[in-house]
Amino acid sequence: MRAFSTDDLLACYRRGVFPMAESRDDEGFFIVDPEWRCVFPLERFHVPKRLARTMRQERFSFTVDREFAAVIRSCAAPGPDREDTWINTDILSLYQSLHAQGLARSVETRLGGKLVGGLYGVALGGAFFGESMFSRVTDASKAALVHLVARLKFGGFKLLDAQFTTPHLEQFGAQTLPRRIFQSLLDVALETHGDWEALPDDTSGAELVRLASAG
Repeated sequence: MRAFSTDDLLACYRRGVFPMAESRDDEGFFIVDPEWRCVFPLERFHVPKRLARTMRQERFSFTVDREFAAVIRSCAAPGPDREDTWINTDILSLYQSLHAQGLARSVETRLGGKLVGGLYGVALGGAFFGESMFSRVTDASKAALVHLVARLKFGGFKLLDAQFTTPHLEQFGAQTLPRRIFQSLLDVALETHGDWEALPDDTSGAELVRLASAG
Protein backbone atom coordinates (compact mmCIF):
# COMPACT_ATOMS: atom_id res chain seq x y z
CA MET A 1 0.00 0.00 0.00
CA ARG A 2 1.29 3.48 -0.89
CA ALA A 3 2.33 5.56 2.12
CA PHE A 4 0.12 8.49 3.10
CA SER A 5 1.99 11.60 1.92
CA THR A 6 1.93 15.32 2.62
CA ASP A 7 0.09 15.74 -0.70
CA ASP A 8 -2.58 13.37 0.62
CA LEU A 9 -2.75 15.41 3.83
CA LEU A 10 -3.22 18.66 1.92
CA ALA A 11 -5.95 17.05 -0.17
CA CYS A 12 -7.71 16.13 3.07
CA TYR A 13 -7.63 19.71 4.30
CA ARG A 14 -8.99 20.98 1.02
CA ARG A 15 -11.92 18.57 1.43
CA GLY A 16 -12.48 19.69 5.02
CA VAL A 17 -11.27 16.51 6.73
CA PHE A 18 -8.23 15.79 8.90
CA PRO A 19 -6.26 12.91 10.48
CA MET A 20 -6.29 11.72 14.10
CA ALA A 21 -4.95 8.68 15.95
CA GLU A 22 -6.74 6.80 18.71
CA SER A 23 -3.84 7.56 21.07
CA ARG A 24 -0.21 8.67 20.99
CA ASP A 25 0.87 5.00 21.13
CA ASP A 26 -1.45 3.85 18.34
CA GLU A 27 -0.12 2.68 15.00
CA GLY A 28 -1.53 4.59 12.06
CA PHE A 29 -4.39 7.10 12.06
CA PHE A 30 -7.86 7.66 10.63
CA ILE A 31 -9.56 10.52 8.78
CA VAL A 32 -12.21 12.58 10.58
CA ASP A 33 -15.10 14.37 8.87
CA PRO A 34 -17.18 15.90 11.71
CA GLU A 35 -20.84 16.62 11.19
CA TRP A 36 -20.36 19.81 13.23
CA ARG A 37 -17.23 21.95 12.99
CA CYS A 38 -15.79 24.46 15.45
CA VAL A 39 -14.50 27.73 13.97
CA PHE A 40 -13.43 31.14 15.23
CA PRO A 41 -15.23 33.95 13.39
CA LEU A 42 -12.17 36.17 13.05
CA GLU A 43 -14.18 39.40 12.99
CA ARG A 44 -15.81 38.51 16.34
CA PHE A 45 -12.89 37.03 18.23
CA HIS A 46 -13.06 37.85 21.95
CA VAL A 47 -10.01 38.39 24.15
CA PRO A 48 -10.94 37.93 27.84
CA LYS A 49 -10.11 40.98 29.95
CA ARG A 50 -7.63 39.26 32.25
CA LEU A 51 -5.72 37.77 29.34
CA ALA A 52 -5.69 41.11 27.53
CA ARG A 53 -4.21 42.72 30.64
CA THR A 54 -1.53 40.03 30.86
CA MET A 55 -0.54 40.53 27.23
CA ARG A 56 -0.43 44.30 27.53
CA GLN A 57 2.00 43.85 30.43
CA GLU A 58 4.35 42.14 27.93
CA ARG A 59 4.78 39.13 30.19
CA PHE A 60 5.15 36.90 27.14
CA SER A 61 7.13 37.20 23.95
CA PHE A 62 6.44 35.24 20.79
CA THR A 63 8.28 33.57 17.96
CA VAL A 64 6.87 31.91 14.86
CA ASP A 65 8.04 28.69 13.16
CA ARG A 66 11.28 28.72 15.15
CA GLU A 67 10.66 25.55 17.16
CA PHE A 68 7.97 23.67 15.29
CA ALA A 69 9.29 20.24 16.30
CA ALA A 70 9.36 21.22 19.98
CA VAL A 71 5.81 22.60 19.78
CA ILE A 72 4.24 19.54 18.16
CA ARG A 73 6.09 17.18 20.51
CA SER A 74 4.89 19.21 23.47
CA CYS A 75 1.34 19.00 22.12
CA ALA A 76 1.77 15.23 21.81
CA ALA A 77 3.04 14.77 25.35
CA PRO A 78 0.68 13.90 28.24
CA GLY A 79 -0.05 16.74 30.66
CA PRO A 80 -1.77 17.41 33.98
CA ASP A 81 -5.13 17.85 32.22
CA ARG A 82 -4.71 15.06 29.65
CA GLU A 83 -3.37 11.58 30.22
CA ASP A 84 -3.18 10.82 26.52
CA THR A 85 -3.22 12.67 23.19
CA TRP A 86 -4.10 11.78 19.59
CA ILE A 87 -0.71 12.78 18.13
CA ASN A 88 1.31 9.63 17.42
CA THR A 89 4.65 9.11 15.68
CA ASP A 90 3.07 8.91 12.21
CA ILE A 91 1.35 12.27 12.70
CA LEU A 92 4.52 13.79 14.15
CA SER A 93 6.50 12.74 11.10
CA LEU A 94 3.85 13.84 8.62
CA TYR A 95 3.43 17.34 10.03
CA GLN A 96 7.15 17.90 10.43
CA SER A 97 7.49 17.09 6.73
CA LEU A 98 4.68 19.53 5.97
CA HIS A 99 6.45 22.16 8.07
CA ALA A 100 9.58 21.67 5.96
CA GLN A 101 7.41 22.58 2.97
CA GLY A 102 6.34 25.83 4.67
CA LEU A 103 2.70 24.84 5.19
CA ALA A 104 2.60 23.56 8.78
CA ARG A 105 3.17 26.50 11.12
CA SER A 106 3.74 27.15 14.80
CA VAL A 107 3.32 30.02 17.24
CA GLU A 108 5.62 29.82 20.25
CA THR A 109 4.99 31.59 23.55
CA ARG A 110 8.08 32.44 25.57
CA LEU A 111 8.69 33.54 29.13
CA GLY A 112 12.17 34.87 29.77
CA GLY A 113 13.15 33.44 26.40
CA LYS A 114 12.06 29.92 27.35
CA LEU A 115 9.38 28.03 25.40
CA VAL A 116 6.36 27.74 27.74
CA GLY A 117 3.44 27.27 25.36
CA GLY A 118 2.31 27.36 21.79
CA LEU A 119 0.21 25.89 19.02
CA TYR A 120 0.56 24.48 15.55
CA GLY A 121 -1.60 24.07 12.48
CA VAL A 122 -1.73 24.22 8.70
CA ALA A 123 -1.93 27.39 6.60
CA LEU A 124 -3.49 26.82 3.21
CA GLY A 125 -4.70 29.68 1.03
CA GLY A 126 -6.69 31.95 3.33
CA ALA A 127 -7.54 29.18 5.79
CA PHE A 128 -5.70 28.13 8.93
CA PHE A 129 -6.46 24.72 10.42
CA GLY A 130 -5.61 24.75 14.12
CA GLU A 131 -4.42 21.34 15.30
CA SER A 132 -3.30 21.47 18.93
CA MET A 133 -1.83 23.68 21.63
CA PHE A 134 0.05 23.25 24.88
CA SER A 135 0.85 25.28 27.95
CA ARG A 136 3.43 24.96 30.71
CA VAL A 137 2.49 28.15 32.55
CA THR A 138 -0.83 29.93 33.03
CA ASP A 139 -2.19 31.64 29.89
CA ALA A 140 0.68 30.56 27.61
CA SER A 141 -1.49 28.68 25.11
CA LYS A 142 -4.23 31.33 25.30
CA ALA A 143 -1.67 34.02 24.50
CA ALA A 144 -0.49 31.98 21.52
CA LEU A 145 -4.08 31.85 20.27
CA VAL A 146 -4.41 35.64 20.50
CA HIS A 147 -1.14 36.00 18.59
CA LEU A 148 -2.40 33.55 15.97
CA VAL A 149 -5.66 35.44 15.43
CA ALA A 150 -3.83 38.77 15.15
CA ARG A 151 -1.44 37.23 12.62
CA LEU A 152 -4.26 35.73 10.56
CA LYS A 153 -6.29 38.93 10.49
CA PHE A 154 -3.26 41.06 9.63
CA GLY A 155 -2.37 38.64 6.85
CA GLY A 156 -5.83 38.58 5.29
CA PHE A 157 -6.88 35.06 6.27
CA LYS A 158 -10.60 34.30 6.15
CA LEU A 159 -11.06 31.13 8.20
CA LEU A 160 -9.70 29.70 11.46
CA ASP A 161 -10.76 26.09 11.93
CA ALA A 162 -10.63 24.69 15.47
CA GLN A 163 -12.14 21.27 14.65
CA PHE A 164 -14.00 20.48 17.91
CA THR A 165 -15.53 22.92 20.38
CA THR A 166 -14.56 23.02 24.06
CA PRO A 167 -15.47 25.41 26.93
CA HIS A 168 -11.85 26.62 26.71
CA LEU A 169 -12.40 27.77 23.12
CA GLU A 170 -15.92 29.11 23.62
CA GLN A 171 -14.63 31.89 25.88
CA PHE A 172 -12.91 33.34 22.80
CA GLY A 173 -16.06 33.28 20.69
CA ALA A 174 -15.69 29.90 19.00
CA GLN A 175 -18.86 28.55 17.43
CA THR A 176 -19.98 25.32 15.76
CA LEU A 177 -21.26 25.10 12.22
CA PRO A 178 -22.83 22.25 10.26
CA ARG A 179 -20.50 20.53 7.82
CA ARG A 180 -22.09 22.07 4.71
CA ILE A 181 -21.71 25.64 6.03
CA PHE A 182 -18.12 25.00 7.04
CA GLN A 183 -17.36 23.61 3.61
CA SER A 184 -18.80 26.72 1.94
CA LEU A 185 -16.62 28.97 4.09
CA LEU A 186 -13.62 26.75 3.41
CA ASP A 187 -14.13 26.90 -0.36
CA VAL A 188 -14.08 30.70 -0.23
CA ALA A 189 -11.05 30.80 2.08
CA LEU A 190 -9.03 28.46 -0.11
CA GLU A 191 -9.46 30.88 -3.02
CA THR A 192 -7.93 33.66 -0.89
CA HIS A 193 -4.22 34.35 -0.38
CA GLY A 194 -3.32 34.64 3.28
CA ASP A 195 0.11 36.08 4.10
CA TRP A 196 1.38 34.24 7.18
CA GLU A 197 4.54 36.37 7.41
CA ALA A 198 2.93 39.81 7.06
CA LEU A 199 2.79 40.58 10.79
CA PRO A 200 6.10 41.96 12.12
CA ASP A 201 7.81 39.58 14.56
CA ASP A 202 8.27 42.33 17.16
CA THR A 203 4.57 43.26 17.38
CA SER A 204 3.78 44.20 21.00
CA GLY A 205 1.32 42.36 23.20
CA ALA A 206 -0.93 45.41 23.31
CA GLU A 207 -1.00 45.57 19.50
CA LEU A 208 -1.71 41.85 19.27
CA VAL A 209 -4.74 42.32 21.50
CA ARG A 210 -5.92 45.27 19.41
CA LEU A 211 -5.54 43.39 16.14
CA ALA A 212 -7.18 40.21 17.44
CA SER A 213 -10.13 42.15 18.89
CA ALA A 214 -10.72 44.44 15.92
CA GLY A 215 -13.99 43.80 14.06
